Amino acid sequence: MATAVLKRTSVLRPDSAGIRMSPREFDRAEFVEGWRYELIDGVLVVMPPPLEAERDPNEELGHWLRTYQESNPQGSPLDKTLPEQTVQTRRNRRRADRVIWAGLGRLPRRNETPTIVAEFVSEGRREQTRDYEEKRDEYMEVDVQEYWIIDRFERIMTVYSRQGKRVRKRVIRENEIYTTPLLPGFELPLARLLALADQWSEEKSD
Repeated sequence: MATAVLKRTSVLRPDSAGIRMSPREFDRAEFVEGWRYELIDGVLVVMPPPLEAERDPNEELGHWLRTYQESNPQGSPLDKTLPEQTVQTRRNRRRADRVIWAGLGRLPRRNETPTIVAEFVSEGRREQTRDYEEKRDEYMEVDVQEYWIIDRFERIMTVYSRQGKRVRKRVIRENEIYTTPLLPGFELPLARLLALADQWSEEKSD
């Protein structure tokens, strides 16, 4: 495996996958667009963009959040939400499907830890282990308040939330609506997100 000494203006590309670098080097680098870049245990990982069955529900979730912010009298706790955002953990740099900052009363600062992180599970055992275990531990370690795992394969949404030094797990079933005290008045009907993912799966099977 190659070892790279990167300059501040280094540009990372898909063929840069596998090089060793520090979090500082990763944070200073520039990236060729159209790919997802993560730093895992000092190694650059490059992945293709999410599939339509993940992007479409993610966009819909973003739409719901912004509509909640604009139209709900209680929507003011939501400060910002962004898709495809790098989250700094203590040793790694994770690419999150969606991040939410709430309760700040201002714009989040650069690299500020999100209040909520949402991931849409990709197909494959390795990806599921990453979402359910590795990312969970890293996000909770840096005080993400809630971590949403939306799983179109198991038809559930798993929520990990911080309660002091403890982490609570809650499983939302397909026919349930999720609410959180972090976003008073916001409702997430899981079935509607899963239905959007299903449309793309049906399209591919035709």
